[in-house]
Amino acid sequence: MAWKMDGFSILGHVERKCTLSTTSSDNAQEGSEQQTEKISVTFVDKDGEEKLIKVPVGMSMLEAAHENDIELEGACEGSIACSTCHVIVMDVNYYNKLEDPTDEENDMLDLAFGLTQTSRLGCQVIAKPELDGMRLALPAATRNFAVDGYIPKPH
Repeated sequence: MAWKMDGFSILGHVERKCTLSTTSSDNAQEGSEQQTEKISVTFVDKDGEEKLIKVPVGMSMLEAAHENDIELEGACEGSIACSTCHVIVMDVNYYNKLEDPTDEENDMLDLAFGLTQTSRLGCQVIAKPELDGMRLALPAATRNFAVDGYIPKPH
């Protein structure tokens, strides 16, 4: 954005009139911020029902699930202190595109119900362009040691 100042005199006083003008580069930048890149992710629930959603790049699968009314618990709200957001990456090729799990994530995954070779915590799977088309299965159950059966509401 550029500010343009025009000076003019009224009764011996100098006044400034400021106007705001935008340039084409400003408009292009604003447009790109409004059109955040999204990827397609399919969640498959325990009954085999599929839900295809669009997830903004940089968002966790836990957040995306909550924003799209998908029952992925997340009792610790993404602080890697539980395993209730456990998801199973259904294609090993997508699993291999993920960052390696941290020791903290592996410790929590050890507590997960139905652990598989391609299990991850949904709070640690972050959308990026190379994950477009990924399919995530939700386990048949979770182990929530805090409050069994409680399904938290998204924030």
